[in-house]
Amino acid sequence: MIPSQMLKGTLEGCILKVIDEKETYGYEISERLKEYGFFDISEGTIYPMLLRLEKNGMITARKKESPVGPKRKYFSLTSDGKKELHNFFESWEELCVAVDNVFKENSNE
Repeated sequence: MIPSQMLKGTLEGCILKVIDEKETYGYEISERLKEYGFFDISEGTIYPMLLRLEKNGMITARKKESPVGPKRKYFSLTSDGKKELHNFFESWEELCVAVDNVFKENSNE
């Protein structure tokens, strides 16, 4: 289980990446995250993030017919969202290198 404090800073970037793969809706985002190993992420966590990302201009939403039930809200990245995703990934790579360096250094003692 990934501690919630560790997830806090990375989940939005991962949600942007899932949306970047294809236009998608909240439940599908939740299922994709589970496929990637984020098992403990509830839709109650994802939907407020989607609203914040939409409010901040990172994603847009449009309602589309659903094969079952009411219309669904589908999300796609804006150009600002694509920039944010790129920046997130660059920062993530730097963080991974730094953490790896710390653990490699300490494992030699």
